This record gives sequence, structure tokens and C-alpha cells, in this order.
Amino acid sequence: MIPAAHTDPAEIARLTARMLLEVQAVHFSPDAPFTLASGKPSPTYIDCRRLISYPRIRATLMDFLTVTVMRQAGFEAFDGVAGGETAGIPFAALVAERMGLPMTYVRKKPKGYGRNARIEGVMGDGDRVLLVEDLTTDGGSKLGFVDAIRETGAHCAHTAVIFYYGIFPETETTLGAHGITLHHLCTWWDVLAEARAQGAFDRATLDAVETFLRDPRGWQDARG
Repeated sequence: MIPAAHTDPAEIARLTARMLLEVQAVHFSPDAPFTLASGKPSPTYIDCRRLISYPRIRATLMDFLTVTVMRQAGFEAFDGVAGGETAGIPFAALVAERMGLPMTYVRKKPKGYGRNARIEGVMGDGDRVLLVEDLTTDGGSKLGFVDAIRETGAHCAHTAVIFYYGIFPETETTLGAHGITLHHLCTWWDVLAEARAQGAFDRATLDAVETFLRDPRGWQDARG
């Protein structure tokens, strides 16, 4: 069912951050940094996959994501919703259900047998497709999914995520140059603010995380 309530974006960001903290999807470790998919170190890590195990939270967040997309892109802007393999698939299904639209998913690469398809489900020529994922860091992974969608003859000009790092200035430029508009619920800055408000981590940890957020490339370069 399409959500009827249009919560203020700032409150959506705060509540999303609160929910991520509540389900322990947020991890801060300045002294023993995590390694990101890029191979770069980071004192922060977010695990949005945990959200699918919490029905009340996932329902609220999917309402938020649906409302955010409709508010920013239009109420009749799409003909279908696609999820990126693998983390985006459950969220795409939930958003598609709320928007009353067909759902597909996009493989990272052809499966190597049968039809050798990257798109699973039915996607028509000229369809306007919303790409849904759990998060984006620098936007790079979205480009491959969007290209796969466009190769079918469908259009993809929008991607929606629960969490956007919001610390790499090139992200929206990269997506914009590829003709993609990003929609998101919250960023690391929202999570940091809520973590401070809750006292969810000790002050030294939060200060160290803020140092990283203000200059992530410099922080990473200093640590190899």
C-alpha cells in the first residue's frame, strides 16, 4: 500500500539514523579500522542487511523511502523497480509493493549459463525503472547496474538507497554525469548526530569518527 504520511525529511533522517543504531547496524572502530570493498581503511561500517530481520523497522524505512522517492521524483515517475544483487533485492521488492509496480533485479554480472541474463524478471523497452539498493559509498557500483538496465532499452535515471555516506564530494557528480539522481534517507552525519544525542558510543570514539568524516581521503591516505 502506498504510504499516505509525508514525514519531514529532517525527521526521516533522524529516525533512520536512530533505527540503524537500534539494530546495531552501525559500527565504529577508529583503533582497528574496517577494510571497505575498495580496499581502503575506514573507522566506520554500516550493515543495512540487518534491517530485513526487524519487521517494524523495515516497514517504516520502506515507507520513508517510497515517500522520499515520490516526493522528489514524482508520483507517476516509474513503471518498475529494480534491485541490485544482492543487498538491494529485498528492499526493491518492498518498495515495488508499496508503489504498486513490477519488480526485477539486476545481477552484478551474467550468470554464465542458460540465458546468461543480468536482468531477472520482466523489464520492457522504454520502461522507466527505479534502481533500489541498501546504500551507496561513492556511487560507483550503481553505474554498472544502471548500464545493465539501459541495455534492455529501459530508462533508469534514479536510484534510491537507505543510507548514503555523504562524505565523498564526487559521488553525486559521478552519478549526475551518468544521468542518475540519488535519493536517500540519511548519511553518516545524521548517524553521528544521533549517536552523540544518545551517547551510543564514548566521546573519544565519536570525535575520532568525526575527524574521518571531515577528511576521509586524508584519513585513509595517512593509514595506507
